[in-house]
Amino acid sequence: MTDALPPVVDEQTWRTALADLRVREKAATRELDAVAAQRRRLPMVELPDYTLVGPDGPIRLVDVFDGRSQLIVYNHMWSDGAEFQCGGCTGFTSQFTRLDFLDNYDARFVIVTNGPIDQALAYKAKVGNRMDWFSSSDSSFGADVDAPPGGGFALNVFLRDGDTVYRTWHTTGRGVEQLGHTFGLIDSLPRGRREEWQDLPDGWPVTPTYSGWLDSPDIARLYGA
Repeated sequence: MTDALPPVVDEQTWRTALADLRVREKAATRELDAVAAQRRRLPMVELPDYTLVGPDGPIRLVDVFDGRSQLIVYNHMWSDGAEFQCGGCTGFTSQFTRLDFLDNYDARFVIVTNGPIDQALAYKAKVGNRMDWFSSSDSSFGADVDAPPGGGFALNVFLRDGDTVYRTWHTTGRGVEQLGHTFGLIDSLPRGRREEWQDLPDGWPVTPTYSGWLDSPDIARLYGA
């Protein structure tokens, strides 16, 4: 069976349809700007003086900032004893290979997982991850920022004022999507993700949700050491 194709039209008809879509795209951009403006006005909550574990041993959360005033943390899911950790987490964080641009914004982006640091660093090497990893295995940090042991993933943002750290923002689920480039690129394609939950034109190819995602073994094979 041949998959359906978009209708073929003359260029002017195409440009008119594109202009109609552009109205919605610009409205979405303005709404994202408004959301970001509201995020900048969120209150914040002071955190305890957590101690995590890094490649060189125990490290205070305030020192994970490495002198910067802002810190983004991806709380990577962890299953004790698993050869491969969460495919979604592994795939999302594999996108970030160069984070130097954050230096100009006085910020750092790191991974914190509930797994033991030696296992976490071994997994980082196994899948070719390029981010800086820390462990909250000896701390309640993960649970306190909505990413408890045995629980889901999260993304948290923190602000440092001297030696005091504040939690400013949190998201999870599809809230993390817009922070990576994967789905933005895929959604620009004529057929998009093709996942069964989406609103697709008649005759469009449909695949099970997640079936197109790279899983952790795929990432290890493509990018791992």
